[in-house]
Amino acid sequence: MKLQTIIVSLLLAGGPLCAQTLGDKELQDIRGSFQKDAATRAIQNVLTNDKNITANALNRELQGKIDHYFKYRVNVRGITDQLQSGRCWMFTSMNVLRPSIMEKYGLNEFDFSHNYLYFWDIFEKSNLFLENIIATGSKPMDDFEVITLFRSPVDDGGVWNSYYNLAVKYGVVPQSVMPETAHSNNTSAMTSLIKERLRKGGYQLREMIAAKEKEAAVRTEKITILKDIYRILALCLGEPPVQFTWRYTDKDGNIRELKDYTPMQFYKEITPADYSPENYIMIMNDPTREYYKIYEIKNYRNTQEGVNWTYLNLPNEDIKAAAIASIKANEAMYTSCDVGKFLNIDEGILDPRMYDYNSLFGVDFSMDKKARILTRQSGSSHAMLLMAVDTDENDRPTKWQFENSWGASAGHNGYLTFTDEWFDEYMFRIIIHKKYLGEKALKALGQKPVLLPMWDYMF
Repeated sequence: MKLQTIIVSLLLAGGPLCAQTLGDKELQDIRGSFQKDAATRAIQNVLTNDKNITANALNRELQGKIDHYFKYRVNVRGITDQLQSGRCWMFTSMNVLRPSIMEKYGLNEFDFSHNYLYFWDIFEKSNLFLENIIATGSKPMDDFEVITLFRSPVDDGGVWNSYYNLAVKYGVVPQSVMPETAHSNNTSAMTSLIKERLRKGGYQLREMIAAKEKEAAVRTEKITILKDIYRILALCLGEPPVQFTWRYTDKDGNIRELKDYTPMQFYKEITPADYSPENYIMIMNDPTREYYKIYEIKNYRNTQEGVNWTYLNLPNEDIKAAAIASIKANEAMYTSCDVGKFLNIDEGILDPRMYDYNSLFGVDFSMDKKARILTRQSGSSHAMLLMAVDTDENDRPTKWQFENSWGASAGHNGYLTFTDEWFDEYMFRIIIHKKYLGEKALKALGQKPVLLPMWDYMF
């Protein structure tokens, strides 16, 4: 059979295309497509002499068209700064609660100890990693689950359920009780050493399981590893308190004191009674999957006994309606998004038209949200507090605002304003009280979750 006939047969049968090499003909065609007219030469001169592509793509027509005024805004105060750490999920989860704490204690400002909870987050993630290594001990090293576990034994990342799992187990404390350290503000060096110890320990545990050593010996070795992890954390972050005294000044200048408190007592005192996954629901816009379905990510948690990352997939119009209702009720929300896309950090504005790369390069970069997700071009990268919305004369949203955790000098005094069009394309997840959801979404909450693997493309 001739080669041409084979190719035609494969095409008709839906088989794979043959690989194509680039010969002289193809290269000549490609080279010939680059025509150096005056406009192209001007752009080439700019780009070869200025490495800042983003600045050169800034859409001048959009500048000055988007303001930072909002019709509806939650009463939030103060900007936090996660510095060189990946703890945005922790900062945002705590920032949801800060306004009510300031009101409760009559404070002008307040912040939690993120160092305290970060200590327990890395410690618990270490234990979870080791438990997962034990559970997969009979699988080969090239099994994809084992590869995934060893690729990153622990990291700074997380979502709202990560905060909940830690807080209900260890409680929380004010910032002054366990202040930040050099390594909580810049975590990479410490976590690199922790990963190295965990990989060594994980390998040892697998060797013990392969040698059919008794379970008691495996568990003893796991505790030995965790003792080393605790030591590294304590040396870099300080030891977390089991009891504390908190002295503070209220907004009238009076010195107050909470004495002999435990972190758990403090958590229960400052947390609403209904603050739990049963009432606060993660809603998400993932156009690659069916809407009004519950999804759960296998093993995406930070404590062995904690709850996994679970979400209800909804269309954007449902999410926006619920978010507006929450803002009108003065309740800010934990959210996460793809913050790096079309962000003008100097102005604190996000808009899909902010940078015109198509015109700069003469190349069409456009993809819809589904395609960006499936090709890994876009995904949630940062958590922030959603706390404001502006609407038109028909009360339809036109723009929104985040309270960020990059310090007051980043963006618009620490806040980021984003257009409703950007919401559609790059917003992913919101934690919201179920009372703000529509009837169809509430009905969907009764489903059994569809289980997704920990390496799923969305996560």
